[in-house]
Amino acid sequence: MVGPAHLPYPRHSVTVGREMERASERDSGIGAYRHVTADNEPGGPDGAPERGAERAQGRGAGGTLTLAAVPIGTPQDASPRLIAALGEAAVVAAEDTRRVRRLAGALGVRLAGRVISYYDDVEAARTPGLLAELLAGRDVLLVTDAGMPGISDPGYRLVAAAAQAGIRVSVLPGPSAVTAALAVSGLPSDRFCFEGFPPRRAGERARRFADLAGEQRTLIFFESPRRLAPTLADLGDAFGRDRAAVVCRELTKTHEEVVRGTVGDLAEWAAEGVLGEVTIVVAGAAPAPPADPADAAAEVAARERAGTPRKTAIAEVARELGVRKRELYDAVVRRARDAR
Repeated sequence: MVGPAHLPYPRHSVTVGREMERASERDSGIGAYRHVTADNEPGGPDGAPERGAERAQGRGAGGTLTLAAVPIGTPQDASPRLIAALGEAAVVAAEDTRRVRRLAGALGVRLAGRVISYYDDVEAARTPGLLAELLAGRDVLLVTDAGMPGISDPGYRLVAAAAQAGIRVSVLPGPSAVTAALAVSGLPSDRFCFEGFPPRRAGERARRFADLAGEQRTLIFFESPRRLAPTLADLGDAFGRDRAAVVCRELTKTHEEVVRGTVGDLAEWAAEGVLGEVTIVVAGAAPAPPADPADAAAEVAARERAGTPRKTAIAEVARELGVRKRELYDAVVRRARDAR
């Protein structure tokens, strides 16, 4: 049975929509800088080898790129370090500039630096300009709407470019819907994988879930509340309706809800309509039972008849079926002896 668990929290949340504020792009002049790889490839003005960090320092760069996790709902979850960073950064690159200003207001922080929008549609185009800011010695603070930059949100392109250019990259840890949902789910947390948002198209989504059906680690997904019901139905088709799962809705917010059940039960619950930000946690697949050594030996014999050397066939079958090679070898020898 599906069982909701409502947990009361103070009525504070950042609720501004995802409408993006347009920001003018600056001429970055990034062409003056070249990328330097970790293997010390040459490419300076005189063709001499030059390390990225040495090049950045040589050009007078001293900026730091800081990835900062912001609250996923309640502003009071902001750390003192985040509050200080918001007030001190020369440049704040935000997924939604309105939302970061709203957060700063809730925290009593004045944003002294320039605020630049940095969301999916402009991430590639604005990365060179932000890199130029860093190379010029200005600190850049990267934030998203909620949680940690780069986790199903913009960020990895800028981090990769900064690292390649020898810029110092730091992280300011904090709230994450991924780990919060995993912790509260009650499902195994020693091994897990985060799959982000499933594909929107039904066919692509079904294929993705079919590929994941045998995954033994706990799986975590983000999903739109509008697609939650069909996504859970597709999970049931691929994983089986009896697979244990948990839907976490509006974590840390006033209407936080944690709903536990089987995938099939949750699909029926979601069909009635769900609002808010959603994270799905699904139990991993049960380990497959070990193959019968006799059956594995028969497979080795079939491959031998097809021309595969016995040693190679044993190694392949042992790996594919999860049988110990020594155990499989003994079974192959017994089979050959019995066939005489």
